[in-house]
Amino acid sequence: MSSGSGPLRLGPRGPEAKAICVFVHGRGQSPEEMQSHVLSRLSATAVAFILPRAPHGMWWEARAVDPLTPVARAQLSDALDHLAAAVVAARAELPGLPLLLAGFSQGACLSIEYLCAGLPPPDALVAFTGCRVGVPADERSEAAPARMPIYLSGGDADPWIPVSAFADAAQSLGRIGASLRADLFPGRGHEVSDAEIAMLGTILDDLAAGRGPRMEAAR
Repeated sequence: MSSGSGPLRLGPRGPEAKAICVFVHGRGQSPEEMQSHVLSRLSATAVAFILPRAPHGMWWEARAVDPLTPVARAQLSDALDHLAAAVVAARAELPGLPLLLAGFSQGACLSIEYLCAGLPPPDALVAFTGCRVGVPADERSEAAPARMPIYLSGGDADPWIPVSAFADAAQSLGRIGASLRADLFPGRGHEVSDAEIAMLGTILDDLAAGRGPRMEAAR
């Protein structure tokens, strides 16, 4: 385990690891909060977790649903570079293993943008309460590989990611031909529900077993 200013590293090393999960925290959060609020609710003993840390507790300053300004684009570009370096380091540590990119809130949005930017892709993506950054009128890349397994979730009582932004993300990922499951939970606020944890667990189990994610957990 590591903490402080660098990423948090959890789980097995060496041959005990069968899959990798790079999990990205949200605005004003930390890797340690993702460990306690999300990862501690999993049983994933064969998964190595790498949790990158935003330099100032957030990946960029604007809200995800605000129009993209030059400042926001520059900050998002820096965040994408940070995440890309974390993915490269994870693959270098454990070469050949399937890698899941996942995140919550702003971390989920960053993970979606990573995929859509055409950066070296993960084997699957989980975006808890995520959306595209910016608005549909903005110029935004849709360079993700087709048939990428993606799980997208949201809540209709979430104050940060409205249903319209959730729908915009689903439409954008659908246009690129993703293998997408999108779950919108009635009454769920800004949190990760037990059903979402169960889905994350099944995806990690599939990857650790060398299978493609089936995303068949109950809603």
